[in-house]
Amino acid sequence: MKKIKLHDKEFKLLVESAAIDLAITGLAQRLNSDLKDEQPLFLSVLNGSFMFTSDLLKQINIPGTEVSFIKIASYSGTCSSGTVRELIGFNKNIEGRTIVILEDMIDSGRSMAYLLDLLQARKPKKIYVTAMFYKPQALKCKIPVDYYALSLKNDFVVGRGLDYDDLGRNLPDLYILDNGEEKA
Repeated sequence: MKKIKLHDKEFKLLVESAAIDLAITGLAQRLNSDLKDEQPLFLSVLNGSFMFTSDLLKQINIPGTEVSFIKIASYSGTCSSGTVRELIGFNKNIEGRTIVILEDMIDSGRSMAYLLDLLQARKPKKIYVTAMFYKPQALKCKIPVDYYALSLKNDFVVGRGLDYDDLGRNLPDLYILDNGEEKA
């Protein structure tokens, strides 16, 4: 089995890139169909979603599609800090717009709840929460998850934009913490 080491932790292969690509293609097809009459603004949540955003948007063919970025963070090491902080502001007028939030991972939902509150105050027409990976068992906040590519168990993973203390984002596959180490 394919393994990697990042800092002091070992990870083993969980999902190969081809399976992730296939799931993202299916997600793009659903969004193209469901939002064909909209001119959506895709809002990518950095840092983790940069790879997902790139992979997905190459397959979106909705006229009038826009993309923008915001950066928020709540992780430290392998655990959520429980505190969300806006790191890079968002100054686009979204009143009356359809927003599609692109997130790498929905787990506790705290970051997304924070972002939804921030965006709802700006009076968009509709907000869709879209994730590459979704951990339904980890959800602590009541948030809508409208679209996701793959569902995962509540384990700590890296790769495909997700990191462990800034390492592993560049990996095309998804890896899970190995050796029965601490779960997130």
